Amino acid sequence: MSVPEIQAEDLKSRLDHGDNLFLLDVRDPYEYEKSNIGGHLIPLPQLSRRLHELNSDQEIVAVCKMGPRGVKAVELLQKYGFKKVSNLRGGIHAWSDRVDHSIRKY
Repeated sequence: MSVPEIQAEDLKSRLDHGDNLFLLDVRDPYEYEKSNIGGHLIPLPQLSRRLHELNSDQEIVAVCKMGPRGVKAVELLQKYGFKKVSNLRGGIHAWSDRVDHSIRKY
């Protein structure tokens, strides 16, 4: 399966323009507490049990620390029939490096 990705700058632009995107943070709670960009927290190991919290009609962007868990989340969502899903390429670290330096890298 191919995994669509979005660059941090493109995500920022779309959010600034008011696009209706659902940020799905798939990291662990302790990571989310350290640093986040306001996404809805569903740790990757819980995602298949918590699909009911997601709207398959809404565009979803998976967010993790550096990208790999986001890719796994997108693959899982695609497996369950979600069509409008993408991964934030480079995760929180890319966001911190290229969009908002105040977002803590860890």
